[in-house]
Amino acid sequence: MAAPSFDPLVDLDGLWTPELAERYLPIPGMPPVKYECLDGKLIMSPREGTANMFAVWTLGKYLEPTAAKSGNRFYLTVNVLLDVKKWIEPDFVVLKQSGQGRVWIPHEDVLLAGECVSPSSKENDRVNKPARCAEVGIPYFMRVEVNYSDGRVNVELLRLQDGKYRPQARGSEVEIFETELPFPLSFDPAELLEP
Repeated sequence: MAAPSFDPLVDLDGLWTPELAERYLPIPGMPPVKYECLDGKLIMSPREGTANMFAVWTLGKYLEPTAAKSGNRFYLTVNVLLDVKKWIEPDFVVLKQSGQGRVWIPHEDVLLAGECVSPSSKENDRVNKPARCAEVGIPYFMRVEVNYSDGRVNVELLRLQDGKYRPQARGSEVEIFETELPFPLSFDPAELLEP
């Protein structure tokens, strides 16, 4: 009789931790995906389309130098540890200091978490992730929404106040984005649209 085979997606359901993730992820044979975890349950979502990736890359060109002037560091896609069985992988973050080569970033080190809303994970990007970030006290959350076919883009910066995110600044394809907090930042969101 053959021994039962081990399937990490089934056998570790509800048990995922960073240690198990380092041991078993990525899953061999699976297409590239974003791995996140909520209460030990693995959440997998497809990588972003080119419109979102272009927007994040272009936005990073604005965020990186101005964040650095304030002593912070901009990163694309890192693992933010919310607690031992809960982590997210924002599309971009601004850390309060250098990541120093770490794979798992404690939420206390995050100044700003950002998401480029995807059609496949709209509720997660618009509702769940900001709520999780607010729960652990991440001071700022930035949301970018790109509609490539309509030529529209919206950028919204939210600031944590009294345990909830409140609007700090907004911009769109027809309105410049400007804010002084958490560091001075001004750009034309229309430049985030993929040519």
